[in-house]
Amino acid sequence: MKKRILIGALLSLTILFGSVSCTETLVKTGIGYERWKADLDKKDLQIAPWHWVYLEGGEGSEKVLLVHGFGGDKDNWTRFSKWLTPEYTVVAMDLPGFGENERLPDQDYNVQAQVKRLDEFATKLGWTKFHIVGNSMGGAIAGVYAATYPEKVISLGLFAPSGVNSPEKSELAKNLEKGKNNLVSNTPEEFQEMINFVFVKPPSIPSFLTSYFAEKAIKSSEFNKLIFKQIRKGDFPLQERMNKIKAKTLILWGDTDRVLSVSGAQVLEKGILGSKKVILKDMGHAPMLERPEEVANVYRDFLKK
Repeated sequence: MKKRILIGALLSLTILFGSVSCTETLVKTGIGYERWKADLDKKDLQIAPWHWVYLEGGEGSEKVLLVHGFGGDKDNWTRFSKWLTPEYTVVAMDLPGFGENERLPDQDYNVQAQVKRLDEFATKLGWTKFHIVGNSMGGAIAGVYAATYPEKVISLGLFAPSGVNSPEKSELAKNLEKGKNNLVSNTPEEFQEMINFVFVKPPSIPSFLTSYFAEKAIKSSEFNKLIFKQIRKGDFPLQERMNKIKAKTLILWGDTDRVLSVSGAQVLEKGILGSKKVILKDMGHAPMLERPEEVANVYRDFLKK
């Protein structure tokens, strides 16, 4: 209890005194405090050659697996998880190539390869039946997982997933044709541009954490370019396999998504039998980060119905 009070006090002081330098201790305190509020503990396991670092929390009998998007990591789900852990057991992991997992240049990071690795991870956890949710690239991975292992998936949540040939081009798609990738940052200024591109209203976080995330994104930029090239090559894996999805499915998208066109939602709604579509007003590409409580409430209502 004393440790938890101390964490809260340190974070409060950090927010109050914005001039405090961004140190490793402050970063760990800030991130740890968010995880504590969500009842999440950091854990890890090894499945050679990958080092899976993940967050786990909650004591519910039903399990929810959360899959982050391109350039993201396990903490993309922390604030969202706060509203799930009272009723469900939740796990959010770092996919290979991201977060604290390994970055191996000789490996493939396309959707199908990540699906196979994700199943190895879930099997290692001892999970045989669970809900799965993914955002962006993670949505494509979650959807293809549900199509590949239908016996393991109770329900599927697709939060603005990639892997769909949307009828309308997104702003990102148009920019990529001109040689600009809004999702890869090489400077602090480009990182801030990326934040403004992904969100309608960026989530509130202390300035020292913003600097920390910018540093991480810049450090990973070259490797992220490699992964981005791989996941864009070839087909539309989710759309091509959507008719094999048997689990009840929630398709959730922001109407102001500049990364992936919301028109992709209608493609999935037609292609996944019995799916439910929810379009959120004034919402960007990462709903669970932008308005976590609202999105979690929509998701919990979906699960209960």
